[in-house]
Amino acid sequence: MERARRLALTGTPGAGKTTVAALLAATGVVLESVEQLAERHGCIGNVDPMDGARPVDLDALSASLEGEWSAPPDGITVIEGHLSHHLPVDAVIVLRCSPKVLEERLSVRGYSEAKTSKNCEWELLGGAWNEVRGDVPWVEFDCSLDSAEQIVADLGNWMADGFKTTGHDSIIDWVSVQEG
Repeated sequence: MERARRLALTGTPGAGKTTVAALLAATGVVLESVEQLAERHGCIGNVDPMDGARPVDLDALSASLEGEWSAPPDGITVIEGHLSHHLPVDAVIVLRCSPKVLEERLSVRGYSEAKTSKNCEWELLGGAWNEVRGDVPWVEFDCSLDSAEQIVADLGNWMADGFKTTGHDSIIDWVSVQEG
């Protein structure tokens, strides 16, 4: 894995970020989570009783990281979390998952019907990749069928190939897939 960069590993909850991140860490990649960064920089709130999540002040965290991240990292650093693409990273990896598969995964995790529905809708509409801003390169992978090991191998190829942005012809469109 060539150049030193900070990569966001993002996607809908249940898409496979944690699994892919663990495999990447086993290759020597430095791994941090959005939550860890937010904790360290004092940019995270208390647990929201409505959804059980801890809100992250992304503007404050990004501002705090700008100075800390003014120099490149020593190697590849992956920032894992469904909000990671909002941080000042060098490239974005978006993990996608078929809404049908995602619904099954979130049900197994015990997500409420409302939270499952909200996340599946977010994935259906393109979620994370629709939010990628700026000129950073990005790539997306379908984690519905491909194993995490295959995704990691494909990520290695993407990095070796110079972090080229996903072309519009290879963007996953679940609405079109469902329409046949």
